[in-house]
Amino acid sequence: MAPENAKPEQDGEKAASSPELTAIPAAKHFHLHLVSDASGETLTTMAKAAVVRLPGAKPNRHMHPLVRNPRQLAVVLQHIEASPGIVLFTLANPHLAELLEKRCDELGVPCVPVLRPVLKAFEDYLKMPSRPVVAAQHTLDADYFRRIEAMNYTLAHDDSQRTDDLDKADIVLVGASRTSKTPTSIYLANRGYKTANVSLVPNIPPPPNLTSLKNAFVIGLVASAERLSEIRRNRLLALNSNNFEDYVDTDVIKNEIAFTKRLCSQNRWQFVDVTRKSIEETAAQIIAIYEGNRS
Repeated sequence: MAPENAKPEQDGEKAASSPELTAIPAAKHFHLHLVSDASGETLTTMAKAAVVRLPGAKPNRHMHPLVRNPRQLAVVLQHIEASPGIVLFTLANPHLAELLEKRCDELGVPCVPVLRPVLKAFEDYLKMPSRPVVAAQHTLDADYFRRIEAMNYTLAHDDSQRTDDLDKADIVLVGASRTSKTPTSIYLANRGYKTANVSLVPNIPPPPNLTSLKNAFVIGLVASAERLSEIRRNRLLALNSNNFEDYVDTDVIKNEIAFTKRLCSQNRWQFVDVTRKSIEETAAQIIAIYEGNRS
């Protein structure tokens, strides 16, 4: 039996002693060097994916792109020596990779060839060697120019502009206002897909060639009426305007969404619900649908 003068255990004290609660780790700052013979986009993506899984990790990122000869690598090594930290690299030139790994070993810092285990798995499984350095670089250059071409096309075909040559697109996004057509198009362009987007409004016919495209792949974007109303209200607030009641009316928006779905159904287009989805998630789903229909 507890003594009469013992204080009852408070909820706060009980919670504090609970083993189920884990304290958030203090911020840990560190240097992160990303060394690439191209843009470094692959390294950036992989680094972000790793850091997000480490609460409190605060990288001071150092980008070292286009490292293609020993002189350029020497400059990078000076930076690493001045600010030691984790090194991630993608260098197709084996001599440069060896120099980097050797110096990092001398400095006592981790040096990770992020593509090497992936490439090794491909080589072993396919029983074939990887391409020589020059061919690999040509591939990188071709991919770069493909993305530039895609971005130029996408910017010129935003929000129902230049609908006369929609069939030159890889992907055409259709949907009501504020269904994230433009940012999704830009994201897809950065992945190398020429993307046009067309706004759909009930009682206004879509571009006449939209329903007869032979090469472009059309995908509809929809969202819940409540979510679209919320986004549109925020948009009007940003513009300091409140003169568009129909624009935010959920019944009107439901009609717009139904129009998009009906048009998709009539033309056997698939659609993606973007409600509460990030641009990256929406784009990933679109790419999966697009590539799945090509195979």
